[in-house]
Amino acid sequence: MQFIDDAEFQVAIDLDQGGRISSLKWREMEFALPFRGEVPTYGWYPMVPWAGRIRNGIIKNQAGKEFQLPITFDPPHAVHGFGFHSSWREIGPGRSLLELPAPYKGGSVEQSFEILDDALRWSMEYESGGCDLPAWLGFHPWFPRELDRGGSAKIEFSALKMMERDSELLPTGKIVEPSRQPWDDAFTEIRGVPAIMWEGAARIDIESDAPWWVVYTEDPEGICIEPQTAPPDAANLGIVGEHYIEALFLFSEE
Repeated sequence: MQFIDDAEFQVAIDLDQGGRISSLKWREMEFALPFRGEVPTYGWYPMVPWAGRIRNGIIKNQAGKEFQLPITFDPPHAVHGFGFHSSWREIGPGRSLLELPAPYKGGSVEQSFEILDDALRWSMEYESGGCDLPAWLGFHPWFPRELDRGGSAKIEFSALKMMERDSELLPTGKIVEPSRQPWDDAFTEIRGVPAIMWEGAARIDIESDAPWWVVYTEDPEGICIEPQTAPPDAANLGIVGEHYIEALFLFSEE
């Protein structure tokens, strides 16, 4: 475990459980959804070396050779990469490293958490190490719908474009106008700064240059607002994602 203790923040990072934030308290309020029996459904975790689902778990290298990725958590598709269910190695205060397994062997990821006044900065960078498979990154914070005080969580989120998804919840590549909630969708060309708020308690604004965002509002206990360098199934859609991502989570009273 890694711990970051600040006047306002107390952050616990579980390196053995996916390098995820398992607890994040700001002014004694808990903002990380606790373990609920399934690995992908709690905490704030990294998605690397891909974010979201990959259809049938098949990834191709630059020569067109196919590789089968694990489909353990969302069969028949591969989901969210290796990071969220791997053990990370501490390399400094708030910093950790993951050396990736086959077929991404040779690749590695460095993750960093840093407290800045009333904000948490989360960054992640992928180094291919000669691996020629496509890679893209994302953050997957699970925000609780209910804090120990204040109203239920509501989001502020607006985008010009949304990716159409099919019956298997995968994007088709077609761009459509954003629908109404509930969402389990990928968006691009966002307007303003995404935020989540609990009236009478707190607000978190999420600042990031990420070109894609996935928003998930179908869970009765949690909400996810996920900056990503490319959408789910990006490699099969011909979309290339950056290998660095950063987001600033700004906390304030609501």
